[in-house]
Amino acid sequence: MTPIILAGGTGSRLWPKSRAALPKQFLSLTSDQTMLQETLARLDGSQAGAPIIVCNDAHRFLVAEQLRQKGIEHGGILLEPVGRNTAPAIALAALHATKAGDDPNLLVLAADHLIKDVSAFHDAIAKAEKLADQNLLVTFGIVPTQAHTGYGYINADTAVDCGLKVNEFVEKPDLNTAQAYVDSGKYFWNSGMFLFKASAYLAALQQYAPEIFSACQRAIETETADLDFIRIDKDVFASSPDDSIDYAVMEKTDKAAMVPLDAGWSDVGSWSSLWETADNKDENGNVVVGDAILQGVSNSYINAEERLISVIGLDDVVVVETKDAVMVAHKDKVQDIKSVVSQLKKEKRPEFEFHREVYRPWGSYDSIDSGERFQVKRITVKPGEKLSVQMHHHRAEHWVVVSGSANITIGEETNLVTENESVYIPIGEIHALENPGKIPLELIEVQSGSYLGEDDIVRFSDRYGRTEQKG
Repeated sequence: MTPIILAGGTGSRLWPKSRAALPKQFLSLTSDQTMLQETLARLDGSQAGAPIIVCNDAHRFLVAEQLRQKGIEHGGILLEPVGRNTAPAIALAALHATKAGDDPNLLVLAADHLIKDVSAFHDAIAKAEKLADQNLLVTFGIVPTQAHTGYGYINADTAVDCGLKVNEFVEKPDLNTAQAYVDSGKYFWNSGMFLFKASAYLAALQQYAPEIFSACQRAIETETADLDFIRIDKDVFASSPDDSIDYAVMEKTDKAAMVPLDAGWSDVGSWSSLWETADNKDENGNVVVGDAILQGVSNSYINAEERLISVIGLDDVVVVETKDAVMVAHKDKVQDIKSVVSQLKKEKRPEFEFHREVYRPWGSYDSIDSGERFQVKRITVKPGEKLSVQMHHHRAEHWVVVSGSANITIGEETNLVTENESVYIPIGEIHALENPGKIPLELIEVQSGSYLGEDDIVRFSDRYGRTEQKG
């Protein structure tokens, strides 16, 4: 069995924690591990092989680093040059998994779901494999705990081996309809998780969505290796229709089956869902992450990243604080966060895409102060890593090493710079920074000039194969 982990998406409903450059699947929201790492960890003991990860090109180094942190071997990190929804993404993974003539069962999982009962999850997988071996397309239906209007539903009530035959998929209902579904005992939440033979899915896709199948087949023929990643031709893949697996295949096929799953599942689709699934509520029903003082507060979710949060006399609220933003909402209105994110994007504000601290393949930088014609950053470079050889047209830089050691190249000269030492890089001078040591390199960078944007970078070489002019 080959896991297919879908790690695309921006997670806009969990802003300000989740940003376009660091969406929720790469955040630690329910444990010390990130959502992606949790998804992979719960496969231990399930007889699963090396996972294939499908992600956006912009997130490739996040995926590689989070797998490296946990020592997880993968079967390929497939880069989607453009988003085309789940049906094409799964098709790419299925075609990649069968290139050598194999026909594995594919366990399709989202990278950002919560599953509390791993043993029950494994039992459901074992049942689904038996059905997949009969060339059925299996989905996991969540046993509903309430009349939820945020999920689609699956109608299934006829036994087929160790599962149920799917009668229909239903869109997100209103509250009264959802309650009727739950009361009937015949409806399950649509989890968006699947298990089927690669050949069975591809055959169904070719039958019901031939344009998607054809585009993905042509795209996978352009497959090339780039470091840890697998790239495909952007224009070819972009020709695929944008469609979900539900619409493209599952709602049309007569081979859809379902295995019920009662394992404490959530898609963590909003801040209120994090409150609902939390096990650490206090006596007033509050969930507190970080430093907070509450007085007269009940049934609320408080998440403090950097500063003390004080909340007084409020019920059913969500308060989330990061280094550069604070979000306050009623729990019943958290879905409207998407409109805030849309406004940030429209106004081209940096809070849409980046946190104040930005992660790069070589480490990270934190913009700690800025003003007219200057910017101050704290830069961390991982042991053995190196920034690109570059120059800037509009800014000069001062670097002060705080801890560790740095090989700093300015022009033709390279010097070892250690703690409490500094260097100056004039405007237009080619330069490079490398950490040759065994501990992280920490330095303070002071930029000064007429333009301080991240796109004022001319790269001459880069060990990570980046061509975009950012960071």
